[in-house]
Amino acid sequence: MVGIVFLAVFLVLMTCIGVWGMRKTKTLGDFFLGGRTLGPWVSAVAYGTSYFSAVVFIGFAGTQGWQFGLTSLWIAAGNGLIGAGAAWLVLARRTRTMTQTLDAMTMPEFLQERYGAKHLKPVAASLIFLFLLPYSASVFKGLGHLFEKVFGIPYDIALLVMIAFTGVYLILGGYFAIAITDFIQGIIMFAGAILLVQVLSAQGGGYVAMALDAAEAYKLHIAPAERPSALTVFSLVFMTSFGTWGLPQMTQKFYAIRNEAVILKAAVVTTVFSLVIGFAAYSTGAFSHVFFNLETVPRDEAGKVLYDLIVPTLLTQRLPQLLLALILLLVLSASMSTLSSLVLVSSSSIAIDLYPVRIDTKTGKDRSVAMMRFLSLIFIIISYFISRFQIGIIVYLMSLSWGVISGSFAAPYVLGLYSKRISKAGAYAGLFTGMASMIVLFFVLGSNRLPLAASISIALPFVITPVVSAFTTPPQKELLEKIFPAARENAQTKLNRQERRK
Repeated sequence: MVGIVFLAVFLVLMTCIGVWGMRKTKTLGDFFLGGRTLGPWVSAVAYGTSYFSAVVFIGFAGTQGWQFGLTSLWIAAGNGLIGAGAAWLVLARRTRTMTQTLDAMTMPEFLQERYGAKHLKPVAASLIFLFLLPYSASVFKGLGHLFEKVFGIPYDIALLVMIAFTGVYLILGGYFAIAITDFIQGIIMFAGAILLVQVLSAQGGGYVAMALDAAEAYKLHIAPAERPSALTVFSLVFMTSFGTWGLPQMTQKFYAIRNEAVILKAAVVTTVFSLVIGFAAYSTGAFSHVFFNLETVPRDEAGKVLYDLIVPTLLTQRLPQLLLALILLLVLSASMSTLSSLVLVSSSSIAIDLYPVRIDTKTGKDRSVAMMRFLSLIFIIISYFISRFQIGIIVYLMSLSWGVISGSFAAPYVLGLYSKRISKAGAYAGLFTGMASMIVLFFVLGSNRLPLAASISIALPFVITPVVSAFTTPPQKELLEKIFPAARENAQTKLNRQERRK
């Protein structure tokens, strides 16, 4: 009953924020980037909440926590320090400056303008649509099953409720509403994560004592031959940390910040936030070795461990009712923030990147915001049907999504921010190398080695892109002078010297 009350209050609050955000959303820039007016706290927490979803708390924490034990905490450290903090410090300033200079709102727009490649935009937009939409549907599906199990709500009804409320505040308020709701959801996540670890640790004499007990129990439960190799651990850390640098739903947060002055504070905030959330999730998974043994850990009829049920079972058995309700809101918050970012970016691939701006000839008003709202609604409806009726090809697209998207975009995006030597051909080569290598390795290595396949697909384009650029036509000087302030200064200095010589 407590959980139902918390849920109702939470959903009503999200709807009210959507209505409020609608009043501040007049242009396409307002809808997609919040007018580029967001401060450090809201921007940082929006990044963190988009980073972590129910997949981390339920799937990754249960799977890696049981299979890896305390070694899974390396994933949490990588996510916080590399995926969050380093991403802000390395990418945010140049991304904010370049996207404003190039008047780009999306990853496809940035790539097109940065490299002067008119065909790169539709290719990139098609990849985003094809692989992020199924990913968002998979998160909807996970939430539906969670509510079915905890609240006893039928899956179909739970799915409709989640999709309806996500759609309301997203369609009405756009990114401004998303950012504000993410901030509120972030507070819930932060408080819930700390309380979760404290309550579980207290049942074992404190965090250190619980960790020592978990380490000993892990040795009894997992045979040496079944423990992860260093390569497996590194692949997971690399995929989930550095891999975020190429995800459009994450880099979009850099486009929307108010100015460069907020970056350092945002980097600190998002690092602390991500470390707390990551360590809470993976610590909970590792502590499962203390609360379960080989006989009591959830298994199916064939005796196979049900990793996705480890954490939910642990929480329902070990947490008081009030805290359990808060943790459910934590998982819901993590998922809804990720979902709204995914739907927004997926919709933009059509409304912004593939659909030209529409101006009403009679009123002169920009009709793009209406189109963006309409497409967001359509994408949410499609997500429902994908979640409701699983199709074989969709399952593959979900599994491939992270590696394909990050592998395709990371190298052209990151190298394009810093290097003047990266050519249009190099950007194309990097994009297609990341996409093709992920698809090939997925079938060659198998789904069990997905982190390794994704890591290779993300890293390989960082070699291919500069190599191809070295042997192809370099970018035009006019383009570089427009993008890089140093290039403009050097060009002006050279011109002044020539004038003096005359």
